[in-house]
Amino acid sequence: MAKGAPATPAAQRGPEPEKASDWINKGIALYNEGKYDETIQAFDKAIKINPQDDRAWYAKGKIFCERGKYDEAIQAFDKVIEINPQGAKDAWINKGLALKALGRTKEAHAAFANARGLGYIGPS
Repeated sequence: MAKGAPATPAAQRGPEPEKASDWINKGIALYNEGKYDETIQAFDKAIKINPQDDRAWYAKGKIFCERGKYDEAIQAFDKVIEINPQGAKDAWINKGLALKALGRTKEAHAAFANARGLGYIGPS
């Protein structure tokens, strides 16, 4: 959408998404427009449709990290780790970064160690 262009009226935008993946895609589009609160709302709708969708939890955690809401980010990354422990390397890394930002160094190192157990080779 061009800057300064009028918003499309809600009645002309089409139906609301029905699948979790649709809400995730909508959230990504909103993020790209700089609409961070609406991005979180879209990810929350995806989670409401499918609470086990680790992609929605991960995306929500990334937004929280970016916005400096590290405690909320950690909760979202913990949910990813709970849902998909074998595919949670990136969640462990980002949880470690959030913990480090909060000054919780020992816990951050433990998170990075868990990520290494899943193939992460970055700094500890």
